Amino acid sequence: MTETHAAQPELQNFVGLLAEKLEGTPFAHFLLIWENVIFSLIIVAVISLLAYFASRKSSMIPGRLQLFMEMIVGGLDDFVCGILGPDGKRFTPFIGTLFIYILFMNLLGLIPFFKSSTANLSTTVALALCVFLYVQYTAIKENGLLGYIDHLMGNPRGIIAFTVFIPVLLFFIHIISELVKPVSLALRLRSNIWAEDMLLAVSAQFGIGGVPLFLFNMLLVILSGIMQAVVFSLLTTVYFALVMPHHEE
Repeated sequence: MTETHAAQPELQNFVGLLAEKLEGTPFAHFLLIWENVIFSLIIVAVISLLAYFASRKSSMIPGRLQLFMEMIVGGLDDFVCGILGPDGKRFTPFIGTLFIYILFMNLLGLIPFFKSSTANLSTTVALALCVFLYVQYTAIKENGLLGYIDHLMGNPRGIIAFTVFIPVLLFFIHIISELVKPVSLALRLRSNIWAEDMLLAVSAQFGIGGVPLFLFNMLLVILSGIMQAVVFSLLTTVYFALVMPHHEE
Protein backbone atom coordinates (compact mmCIF):
# COMPACT_ATOMS: atom_id res chain seq x y z
CA MET A 1 0.00 0.00 0.00
CA THR A 2 1.17 3.52 -0.67
CA GLU A 3 0.14 6.94 0.53
CA THR A 4 -0.25 9.41 -2.31
CA HIS A 5 -1.19 12.01 0.26
CA ALA A 6 -0.67 12.02 3.99
CA ALA A 7 -4.39 11.62 4.70
CA GLN A 8 -5.33 9.56 1.65
CA PRO A 9 -4.01 5.98 1.72
CA GLU A 10 -4.51 4.10 -1.52
CA LEU A 11 -4.01 0.49 -2.60
CA GLN A 12 -1.36 0.14 -5.25
CA ASN A 13 -2.29 -0.70 -8.83
CA PHE A 14 -0.11 -1.91 -11.70
CA VAL A 15 -0.39 1.36 -13.64
CA GLY A 16 0.83 3.36 -10.64
CA LEU A 17 3.64 0.87 -9.99
CA LEU A 18 4.73 1.06 -13.63
CA ALA A 19 4.69 4.85 -13.44
CA GLU A 20 6.91 4.70 -10.34
CA LYS A 21 9.40 2.45 -12.16
CA LEU A 22 9.52 4.87 -15.09
CA GLU A 23 9.51 7.98 -12.92
CA GLY A 24 10.76 11.07 -14.73
CA THR A 25 9.92 9.80 -18.21
CA PRO A 26 7.13 11.14 -20.46
CA PHE A 27 5.49 7.68 -20.44
CA ALA A 28 5.23 7.73 -16.64
CA HIS A 29 3.53 11.12 -16.87
CA PHE A 30 1.17 9.70 -19.50
CA LEU A 31 0.31 6.72 -17.27
CA LEU A 32 -0.49 8.91 -14.29
CA ILE A 33 -2.74 11.20 -16.33
CA TRP A 34 -4.61 8.38 -18.08
CA GLU A 35 -4.65 5.87 -15.21
CA ASN A 36 -8.43 5.88 -14.77
CA VAL A 37 -9.06 5.79 -18.52
CA ILE A 38 -6.80 2.72 -18.79
CA PHE A 39 -8.83 0.84 -16.18
CA SER A 40 -12.07 1.96 -17.87
CA LEU A 41 -10.82 0.60 -21.19
CA ILE A 42 -9.93 -2.70 -19.53
CA ILE A 43 -13.56 -3.01 -18.44
CA VAL A 44 -14.75 -2.13 -21.96
CA ALA A 45 -12.51 -4.90 -23.35
CA VAL A 46 -13.76 -7.45 -20.79
CA ILE A 47 -17.44 -6.67 -21.46
CA SER A 48 -16.86 -6.73 -25.24
CA LEU A 49 -15.18 -10.14 -25.03
CA LEU A 50 -18.01 -11.52 -22.87
CA ALA A 51 -20.60 -10.25 -25.37
CA TYR A 52 -18.62 -11.67 -28.29
CA PHE A 53 -18.18 -15.16 -26.82
CA ALA A 54 -21.81 -15.24 -25.59
CA SER A 55 -23.25 -14.36 -29.00
CA ARG A 56 -20.86 -15.85 -31.56
CA LYS A 57 -22.57 -19.27 -31.50
CA SER A 58 -26.03 -18.40 -30.25
CA SER A 59 -28.54 -21.23 -30.45
CA MET A 60 -32.04 -22.17 -29.29
CA ILE A 61 -30.41 -24.42 -26.69
CA PRO A 62 -28.02 -21.92 -25.09
CA GLY A 63 -24.70 -22.74 -23.52
CA ARG A 64 -23.86 -21.62 -19.99
CA LEU A 65 -22.42 -18.25 -20.99
CA GLN A 66 -25.26 -17.46 -23.41
CA LEU A 67 -27.81 -18.49 -20.79
CA PHE A 68 -26.12 -16.34 -18.16
CA MET A 69 -26.02 -13.29 -20.45
CA GLU A 70 -29.65 -13.82 -21.51
CA MET A 71 -30.68 -13.91 -17.84
CA ILE A 72 -28.87 -10.62 -17.19
CA VAL A 73 -30.34 -8.92 -20.27
CA GLY A 74 -33.82 -10.24 -19.47
CA GLY A 75 -33.55 -9.05 -15.87
CA LEU A 76 -32.41 -5.58 -16.94
CA ASP A 77 -35.22 -5.35 -19.48
CA ASP A 78 -37.78 -6.28 -16.81
CA PHE A 79 -36.22 -3.70 -14.47
CA VAL A 80 -36.47 -0.86 -17.03
CA CYS A 81 -39.89 -1.80 -18.43
CA GLY A 82 -41.23 -2.24 -14.89
CA ILE A 83 -40.71 1.51 -14.39
CA LEU A 84 -41.18 2.94 -17.90
CA GLY A 85 -43.73 0.46 -19.20
CA PRO A 86 -43.48 -1.44 -22.51
CA ASP A 87 -42.21 1.71 -24.24
CA GLY A 88 -39.14 1.59 -22.01
CA LYS A 89 -37.70 -1.35 -23.94
CA ARG A 90 -35.86 1.05 -26.25
CA PHE A 91 -33.94 2.44 -23.24
CA THR A 92 -32.84 -0.99 -22.00
CA PRO A 93 -29.60 -1.06 -24.08
CA PHE A 94 -28.47 2.31 -22.68
CA ILE A 95 -29.47 1.75 -19.06
CA GLY A 96 -28.40 -1.90 -19.11
CA THR A 97 -24.98 -1.00 -20.50
CA LEU A 98 -24.61 1.69 -17.84
CA PHE A 99 -25.42 -0.81 -15.08
CA ILE A 100 -23.00 -3.49 -16.28
CA TYR A 101 -20.24 -0.97 -17.00
CA ILE A 102 -20.54 0.72 -13.61
CA LEU A 103 -20.84 -2.61 -11.77
CA PHE A 104 -17.67 -3.98 -13.34
CA MET A 105 -15.76 -0.74 -12.65
CA ASN A 106 -16.97 -0.69 -9.03
CA LEU A 107 -15.79 -4.25 -8.41
CA LEU A 108 -12.51 -4.01 -10.34
CA GLY A 109 -10.81 -2.43 -7.33
CA LEU A 110 -11.24 -5.71 -5.42
CA ILE A 111 -8.75 -7.44 -7.73
CA PRO A 112 -5.16 -6.97 -6.50
CA PHE A 113 -3.23 -4.32 -8.47
CA PHE A 114 -6.35 -3.01 -10.18
CA LYS A 115 -8.38 0.11 -9.42
CA SER A 116 -12.02 1.24 -9.56
CA SER A 117 -12.27 4.02 -12.13
CA THR A 118 -15.53 5.11 -10.55
CA ALA A 119 -13.53 6.32 -7.53
CA ASN A 120 -12.42 9.18 -9.79
CA LEU A 121 -14.70 12.18 -10.30
CA SER A 122 -13.81 12.57 -13.99
CA THR A 123 -15.26 9.11 -14.74
CA THR A 124 -18.50 9.64 -12.85
CA VAL A 125 -18.99 13.14 -14.29
CA ALA A 126 -18.63 11.71 -17.81
CA LEU A 127 -21.24 9.03 -17.04
CA ALA A 128 -23.62 11.56 -15.48
CA LEU A 129 -23.26 13.91 -18.46
CA CYS A 130 -24.17 11.05 -20.84
CA VAL A 131 -27.34 10.48 -18.82
CA PHE A 132 -28.15 14.20 -18.67
CA LEU A 133 -27.74 14.74 -22.43
CA TYR A 134 -29.72 11.62 -23.37
CA VAL A 135 -32.56 12.53 -20.98
CA GLN A 136 -32.75 16.09 -22.35
CA TYR A 137 -32.66 14.80 -25.93
CA THR A 138 -35.45 12.34 -25.14
CA ALA A 139 -37.51 15.03 -23.44
CA ILE A 140 -37.34 17.35 -26.47
CA LYS A 141 -37.88 14.50 -28.93
CA GLU A 142 -40.93 13.12 -27.12
CA ASN A 143 -42.57 16.42 -26.14
CA GLY A 144 -41.25 18.84 -28.76
CA LEU A 145 -39.30 21.91 -27.66
CA LEU A 146 -42.42 23.93 -26.79
CA GLY A 147 -44.00 20.91 -25.13
CA TYR A 148 -40.90 20.40 -22.97
CA ILE A 149 -40.89 24.07 -21.97
CA ASP A 150 -44.57 23.68 -21.11
CA HIS A 151 -43.65 20.62 -19.03
CA LEU A 152 -40.94 22.60 -17.21
CA MET A 153 -43.50 25.31 -16.46
CA GLY A 154 -45.76 22.74 -14.83
CA ASN A 155 -48.25 22.45 -17.72
CA PRO A 156 -50.08 25.63 -16.64
CA ARG A 157 -53.72 25.64 -17.63
CA GLY A 158 -56.72 27.79 -16.76
CA ILE A 159 -56.22 30.57 -14.25
CA ILE A 160 -52.71 29.34 -13.35
CA ALA A 161 -51.57 30.15 -16.91
CA PHE A 162 -52.59 33.78 -16.46
CA THR A 163 -50.69 34.30 -13.23
CA VAL A 164 -47.39 34.19 -15.19
CA PHE A 165 -45.44 34.29 -11.94
CA ILE A 166 -46.15 30.67 -10.97
CA PRO A 167 -45.29 29.13 -14.39
CA VAL A 168 -42.07 31.19 -14.60
CA LEU A 169 -41.13 30.24 -11.03
CA LEU A 170 -41.75 26.54 -11.77
CA PHE A 171 -39.73 26.84 -14.98
CA PHE A 172 -36.62 28.06 -13.14
CA ILE A 173 -37.09 25.53 -10.34
CA HIS A 174 -37.26 22.71 -12.89
CA ILE A 175 -34.20 24.04 -14.76
CA ILE A 176 -32.19 24.06 -11.52
CA SER A 177 -33.39 20.56 -10.63
CA GLU A 178 -32.38 19.25 -14.07
CA LEU A 179 -28.89 20.77 -13.67
CA VAL A 180 -28.50 19.34 -10.18
CA LYS A 181 -29.31 15.77 -11.27
CA PRO A 182 -25.99 15.03 -13.05
CA VAL A 183 -24.08 16.64 -10.17
CA SER A 184 -25.79 14.42 -7.59
CA LEU A 185 -25.35 11.32 -9.80
CA ALA A 186 -21.62 11.94 -10.23
CA LEU A 187 -20.89 12.87 -6.60
CA ARG A 188 -22.92 10.00 -5.10
CA LEU A 189 -21.20 7.31 -7.15
CA ARG A 190 -17.70 8.74 -6.85
CA SER A 191 -17.94 9.43 -3.10
CA ASN A 192 -19.20 5.95 -2.24
CA ILE A 193 -16.63 4.07 -4.34
CA TRP A 194 -13.82 6.36 -3.20
CA ALA A 195 -14.82 5.74 0.44
CA GLU A 196 -14.84 1.96 -0.20
CA ASP A 197 -11.33 2.10 -1.63
CA MET A 198 -10.21 4.10 1.39
CA LEU A 199 -11.82 1.54 3.71
CA LEU A 200 -9.91 -1.32 2.09
CA ALA A 201 -6.66 0.65 2.09
CA VAL A 202 -6.98 1.45 5.79
CA SER A 203 -7.95 -2.17 6.59
CA ALA A 204 -4.84 -3.40 4.78
CA GLN A 205 -2.67 -1.42 7.21
CA PHE A 206 -3.45 -3.86 10.04
CA GLY A 207 -1.39 -6.66 8.47
CA ILE A 208 -2.03 -10.36 9.13
CA GLY A 209 -4.00 -9.67 12.30
CA GLY A 210 -6.44 -7.54 10.36
CA VAL A 211 -7.30 -10.20 7.74
CA PRO A 212 -10.78 -10.97 9.21
CA LEU A 213 -11.61 -7.26 9.24
CA PHE A 214 -10.26 -6.87 5.72
CA LEU A 215 -12.41 -9.78 4.44
CA PHE A 216 -15.48 -8.39 6.19
CA ASN A 217 -14.87 -4.99 4.60
CA MET A 218 -14.45 -6.66 1.21
CA LEU A 219 -17.93 -8.15 1.60
CA LEU A 220 -19.31 -4.71 2.42
CA VAL A 221 -17.53 -3.24 -0.61
CA ILE A 222 -19.03 -5.90 -2.91
CA LEU A 223 -22.54 -5.22 -1.62
CA SER A 224 -22.05 -1.48 -1.85
CA GLY A 225 -20.59 -1.71 -5.37
CA ILE A 226 -23.65 -3.64 -6.55
CA MET A 227 -25.97 -1.24 -4.74
CA GLN A 228 -24.35 1.86 -6.25
CA ALA A 229 -24.69 0.43 -9.77
CA VAL A 230 -28.38 -0.29 -9.08
CA VAL A 231 -28.96 3.21 -7.65
CA PHE A 232 -27.30 4.93 -10.62
CA SER A 233 -29.38 2.87 -13.08
CA LEU A 234 -32.58 3.30 -11.08
CA LEU A 235 -32.22 7.09 -10.92
CA THR A 236 -31.43 7.20 -14.64
CA THR A 237 -34.62 5.24 -15.37
CA VAL A 238 -36.65 7.56 -13.13
CA TYR A 239 -35.21 10.61 -14.93
CA PHE A 240 -36.46 9.18 -18.23
CA ALA A 241 -39.86 8.46 -16.68
CA LEU A 242 -40.18 12.08 -15.49
CA VAL A 243 -39.71 13.57 -18.97
CA MET A 244 -41.79 11.05 -20.91
CA PRO A 245 -45.28 12.20 -21.96
CA HIS A 246 -47.97 11.06 -19.55
CA HIS A 247 -51.08 9.96 -21.38
CA GLU A 248 -54.21 10.45 -19.31
CA GLU A 249 -56.72 7.62 -19.52
